[in-house]
Amino acid sequence: MPDARKPVRIAVDAMGGDHAPQEIVKGAVIGSHHDDVSVILVGPVRTLAHELAKHNTSGLPIRCVDADEVVAEGECPGHALGQKRNSSIAVATELLKRNSADALVSAGSTGAVAVNAIRSLGLLPGIERPVICAPLVGFAPKTVIVDGGANVDCKPHHMLTFAVVGSVYVKKMLNIAAPRIALLSNGAEEQKGNTLIKEAYSMLRSSGLNFIGNIEGHDILSGRANVIVCDGIVGNVLMKFYESLGQYIVAWVRGRISNLPLVGSVRRLLDQLYAFSRTTQDESDGGGLLWGVNGVVQIMHGSSQAQQLSKAIARARDAVSTDMIGALKQELAAVLALRE
Repeated sequence: MPDARKPVRIAVDAMGGDHAPQEIVKGAVIGSHHDDVSVILVGPVRTLAHELAKHNTSGLPIRCVDADEVVAEGECPGHALGQKRNSSIAVATELLKRNSADALVSAGSTGAVAVNAIRSLGLLPGIERPVICAPLVGFAPKTVIVDGGANVDCKPHHMLTFAVVGSVYVKKMLNIAAPRIALLSNGAEEQKGNTLIKEAYSMLRSSGLNFIGNIEGHDILSGRANVIVCDGIVGNVLMKFYESLGQYIVAWVRGRISNLPLVGSVRRLLDQLYAFSRTTQDESDGGGLLWGVNGVVQIMHGSSQAQQLSKAIARARDAVSTDMIGALKQELAAVLALRE
């Protein structure tokens, strides 16, 4: 259990991402203003000092740790991490492993972050693959997709752990005591779906979780389920489609009302659509936690800039302060005990 009296120490991979180090350092400065946070920037100290000098950091809880190598996007993660032991992502992860940091945030190579986290921190008992939770902000704010894109070839017991992860996420982040969990399939009946879905259905039914069965595509936004379980290909395609909806809806509506005065309900409708578009885009840009590793690791999109980095720092702080890892261990243990 984290000590509520101490600030949460966030290690930031300052050299990861398309806009590193400028935007990453800027975002770290913004993020250091959050309550109960201290930021550890990891990268070449001279470079970090040059970037920090552009900002007013007087009194801010920021310090730097030297790392003079960088894992570039496109490098083979395993090879790069073996050759670059002093890379910013390797050093930042080591801080977390040694308990010199409480969480890690990186916009660097997703593969490198994930591989390094698994190697250095290990996976939680019962987890074979890390997973991404993707919340459906906007139209379905109480619903999350699991997996959002980390896994391609899944097995039924993977889907069971996805459900456990989603359950903990919803309990902790959305304050729902008994999350409703469903499998995404091509029909609501138990016998629908491919072999993976049918076998996962059987496991979920006897898991002790609040499993409500299969749901179809037209129920994704209905709120029937708080956790929708699917493999990473389906989840990633679904999330990217959903995140694109706002801009296309706005464009479609604008085309239909281009000759109407923007007054009253028409203006309010456009305001709401713009708000939805911004919300889904912000959520997309902010990335998400890598669930299943034995530590709080926040992976961001490579295109992330300062504001997204600041939000990621706040999310990582919340994951630590609410003891996400401890809660996930407990729920995994309870579900796995039923299978023995």
